[in-house]
Amino acid sequence: MKKVLVAAALGECVHVAGVMNFLRLAESAGWKTIFLGPAVPVEEVIEAAKREKADLVGVSYRLTPETGERLLGEFAEAASELHEKGVRFAFGGTPPVVERVQKLGFFEQTFDGSENVEAVLSYLKGNQAQAGSEDSFPQSAVERIKWKSPYPILRHHFGLPTMEETIKGIEKIAEAQALDVISLGIDQDAQENFYHPERQDSRMKGAGGVPVRSEEDYRALYEASRRGNFPLLRTYSGTDDFIKLAEMYVRTINIAWCAIPLFWFNQMDGRGPWDLEGSIREHQSVMKWYGKHRIPVELNEPHHWGMRDASDVVFVVSAYLSAYNARAFGVKDYIAQLMFNSPPGLSDAMDLAKMLAILAMVKPLENKNFKVWVQTRIGLLSHPLNPNAARGHLAAATYLQMALKPDIYHIVGHTEAHHAATADDVIEASQIVRRAIDNAMGAPDMTADPKIQARVEQLMEEAAQLLNQIRAQADSSSDDPFTDPVALTGAVTSGLLDAPHLRNNKFAMGRVKTRIVNGMCVEV
Repeated sequence: MKKVLVAAALGECVHVAGVMNFLRLAESAGWKTIFLGPAVPVEEVIEAAKREKADLVGVSYRLTPETGERLLGEFAEAASELHEKGVRFAFGGTPPVVERVQKLGFFEQTFDGSENVEAVLSYLKGNQAQAGSEDSFPQSAVERIKWKSPYPILRHHFGLPTMEETIKGIEKIAEAQALDVISLGIDQDAQENFYHPERQDSRMKGAGGVPVRSEEDYRALYEASRRGNFPLLRTYSGTDDFIKLAEMYVRTINIAWCAIPLFWFNQMDGRGPWDLEGSIREHQSVMKWYGKHRIPVELNEPHHWGMRDASDVVFVVSAYLSAYNARAFGVKDYIAQLMFNSPPGLSDAMDLAKMLAILAMVKPLENKNFKVWVQTRIGLLSHPLNPNAARGHLAAATYLQMALKPDIYHIVGHTEAHHAATADDVIEASQIVRRAIDNAMGAPDMTADPKIQARVEQLMEEAAQLLNQIRAQADSSSDDPFTDPVALTGAVTSGLLDAPHLRNNKFAMGRVKTRIVNGMCVEV
């Protein structure tokens, strides 16, 4: 049986926006809510609480602090009988009113509008998340997602050129409770040569991220996060020694999830020592290892095609192959990453259609042993250089992506076109995103647009044709061309999977030409 929440704006106060937000969150947390309206007399609130057998009574007052203090004192006196019987009471108002109301000692919780959504949800779910208490914040990705639902958990990439800067930044981000997940950006030398100091180049130290060189470095970064809202940590899966790195990440940072591509981070894109076929085999082994240890896996695959101007169809097919491989190699919780604006220039409608086509193809792969979690993000190449324009892009793109109701929102900060985000940049980006997400909670259903749905059907049909071509081209000895490294390599070397930026690449054709036509990226 649902618990009952009765709420109202009290006395002569007619401001109900805060009350309505509180009720919306309460409904998502499983409460039955009863809204009494604006300017409700004290007596009516008490009568309603008794009549509805309320478990919790929420009242709001946003006018003069002196008047509010007197009114709330009268309310506390009138509600004392209910209070003694175990009914709980919460108050929301402006900071000056809250300051006075707290002195009454009557309300178990007060809200002044500065609280993060997760703090309010945590209270409504019976777990008052307080800074300094790690037990109040789930420490696995799946549990954190469920805890914060219907809001997505927030992550942001963060890594500065020195350990000292990065440690201080993580401490600041955690104290600000800006993120649920900090994705450690480590330098390229660590990604490729962590276990090969003889291959490291001191001149490249800190290039592209924080220069971690030992397990103690990772432990120091993790320790920096043990404050505020105790964010989870995750990092790159590396480009060599994958299983050794995975084992170390579990020991040192309690890695939230693995992120690894299917076709990339090798000689084809210059980010690793393996050839294409060998890297596919290695990546499949990594999926299997994480799946065996019940750690979620994200294949950061399709956007690498999109950032190289591949067609929407190739983008969709690579996303399907990613999920297909994750399931085949034992992943239990799969994070489907959907990077919008890749390539830049796509219209919002056609971008949304592309992502809907991916979900329409990937979601049916779910079964009792394979769960798909949705993660959205802004295109890495899409932020304008002007910081104010980038802030606008961040807010607008976030609003659009909420149409997919993501479980995870990967913030790509507004400074990325200019510089790697500082802690202050991350905190500001989080504030922008949180507001956009709040606004989007009442948005119309953009996915119902007939033009979007028509494009979804077209993409799914063309993706099916391309998948059939990959299957038909495979050697007859291949049991499953969609997981066979030889067949998958052949899909690239033959040009079935191709992108304009792969011209003169020894593994790919690079012959395809694409253009943005009516908001879609198509082969021409």
